[in-house]
Amino acid sequence: MSKVFTITEGLENLGALRTGGQGSVYKGRRMGPVLTAVKLLPTPIHSESEDDKNYRNFSNEVAKLKKVNEEPNPNVVKILSSGITESGSLPYIEMEYIEGPDLCELLQPPNEKIFMLKEAIRVADQLAGALAHCHKVGVKHGDVKSNNVKYNIHTGNYVLLDFGLAIMSEEERRSSIRHAGAIEFMAPEQHDGAMLLQTDIYSYGIILYELLTGQVPFPLTGNGETGRNAIMLAHMEAPVPNLREARKKSITDAWTTLKQTQELQVPQWLLDVIDKCLQKLPDARFKNGMELHDAIVNGSLSADGKVSTAAIQVENERLEMRVAQYQQDEVKKEEQLLSLKHYANETGARFNESKGVYERNNALIFLPKKALAGIVTVALVFVALFVYSYFNMPASDNVKTVYISPTNYLKPPMILRPYAHDSIMRAYNRKLNAAKRAAATRAILAAGTDSSIIKPVVPIKKKRKKFLGIF
Repeated sequence: MSKVFTITEGLENLGALRTGGQGSVYKGRRMGPVLTAVKLLPTPIHSESEDDKNYRNFSNEVAKLKKVNEEPNPNVVKILSSGITESGSLPYIEMEYIEGPDLCELLQPPNEKIFMLKEAIRVADQLAGALAHCHKVGVKHGDVKSNNVKYNIHTGNYVLLDFGLAIMSEEERRSSIRHAGAIEFMAPEQHDGAMLLQTDIYSYGIILYELLTGQVPFPLTGNGETGRNAIMLAHMEAPVPNLREARKKSITDAWTTLKQTQELQVPQWLLDVIDKCLQKLPDARFKNGMELHDAIVNGSLSADGKVSTAAIQVENERLEMRVAQYQQDEVKKEEQLLSLKHYANETGARFNESKGVYERNNALIFLPKKALAGIVTVALVFVALFVYSYFNMPASDNVKTVYISPTNYLKPPMILRPYAHDSIMRAYNRKLNAAKRAAATRAILAAGTDSSIIKPVVPIKKKRKKFLGIF
């Protein structure tokens, strides 16, 4: 959107957000990424001096308005600066830019037509706190309506905006309200141009009625003078339609029967608060925002004006159960931690308590100490048995006996090796006496065999191996 005019040095005009008889609101930007909302008033100021009545009224009201931000409140828009535009000489106030939908937008599709009771009470509490904050320093808003309350998507708070009417002179307010004000939210006394603390209370009650039923008590059809006069007359004389009946008509059939039943149970204390806010006479309403906020707080903590001990008892039991569960979880967590520490000690791994994990060297395989000791013991036993059996084998003569007969003396000698029957062969050889050997020799000589081929029996001793090359 193109620039319409220059606001002031260092404040860039990004285009209009909305316009009306009470002035226009523009989106602004300071040097850098900071966005603001700039409210321009329709009455020009010709001279920035006390001699100019408009400038004097503007300065006085802005001074009051700045008191609102002396103590920050999350439900009241912050006033950043004020001044006169460079072109047009129009007075302006610069406020923080709140990103999010208006209350009236939250009542449009795809949202529900009405607010849930829990969220409506939340809006009631926060908006009452905003009015109490303003009224405490003597500032009357004068233009409380659903599109002047925004839901801040970054904080989750409902924020009261646009103090434009508050900084107008009495004559400017009267003219603005008569011709372009949001007539559906105006208190009866505003028909005469009056603006009281109780005026904000009345508009507050209209907002709550709208949130709970989906529409204001006296909706405007068309924007002609006749329709506006009819609505103002209704504010002054007509009774407010029954809220419960209006809410029942707005409840959608898509809800379950249980949800419909629950959402129709509007607390009596909330109905009483709204009824008092919408009284025709200002003195019959809450005197100011502080009294209104006290009624909301006390009502939300009570049922029919009495403290609900049953609700407190249920809440205490719930908290006790949560504490007990928390203690049990802590005991289980401690036991698990001790078990993990014990396992870590057994395996040689290091347990990191902050991360709840083991930290070990991936190149190694960790075994419990008991298992490792058992494996080492078995291995030592096997080694000992092997060494013992190796060095304590029964000695063997390993005698090679050569028998040569007359018929096969030219054949290779047959060697009888004492393996499986070593003990039998040794016994046999021991019993072989000299007579038998001599007889065998004589028999061979008698046959004419060369005695030189008879080879003596040579005992062969087994060479023992050294264990590990040491012994």
